[in-house]
Amino acid sequence: RAKGHFWIATRPDWLAEFSLAGALSNVKPMGNWWATVPRERWPDHPQARAYLAQHWQEPYGDRRQELVFIGAGMDKTAITAALNAALVGDESTFVPHQWEDLPDPFPGWRRAPEAA
Repeated sequence: RAKGHFWIATRPDWLAEFSLAGALSNVKPMGNWWATVPRERWPDHPQARAYLAQHWQEPYGDRRQELVFIGAGMDKTAITAALNAALVGDESTFVPHQWEDLPDPFPGWRRAPEAA
């Protein structure tokens, strides 16, 4: 099993969710990273602000990879190497929107209409 969320280079504004159970896997949109939302639209609640502060790292804000693998007999070194090989660029030189034109294996995602 595996689950978590991640940042896709070809969709720098999107927060993607990953789940794997046996042979079934799923990648779907969870919405936008807070880093892409205008600050005047951020939550006011103290716990939400604390969460943002805890997960904020300049220059990318809350964008990050956070995946958990659950099971026995897994090859941690091989899993880590495969995930590291999927990263683009160096974190100190990564410019989010410069990778949007790479081939993208995921289906198109549409933003939900904004509430009136």
